[in-house]
Amino acid sequence: MKPITKKLALPAGLGLLVSLGALYANLVCAQAPWPFAPPTTPMAQRNAMNLVLNQINWFQNATRTASSRSNNGYGLLTQQFQAVRGQYAGFKSTLNPQQLSSGANQLAELDAGLDIIQEAFADYQSGVANGQSTYTALANMCRVLNEAIGVWAQEFKQDCRQLQVGW
Repeated sequence: MKPITKKLALPAGLGLLVSLGALYANLVCAQAPWPFAPPTTPMAQRNAMNLVLNQINWFQNATRTASSRSNNGYGLLTQQFQAVRGQYAGFKSTLNPQQLSSGANQLAELDAGLDIIQEAFADYQSGVANGQSTYTALANMCRVLNEAIGVWAQEFKQDCRQLQVGW
């Protein structure tokens, strides 16, 4: 016959665990929104635009070196591409309402361009799944990404000029 303490220990332990989980769930608070919007000054816009262009340069450098790192090249490219997207989102937050309104179509095209570029990552995974060597698939993806982000950067610069970013 088992002692009564062992019979009660497991249910008591589980009960304690559930109670702590419920208590913790009640303590989790939603974060308050950022108290202020990023500045829309010409200097803030120029800085944000330059951050996007710098991140594009880092991404292009990664596309040139990633194929030699077949083990972590894909991860490096994914990280760098997400950084481009993040910088671009930050850039858009510096635009004033007039720029956002007059450039809505251009900004939508830039967003769509990033979505299209991102499809290269799925093409890589599909190629590898279909028997293509990792090295070949990565080299192809690097070439496509490098060319595509170059075209996107040209469009970004042109749109910035048209929207008078930083003026």
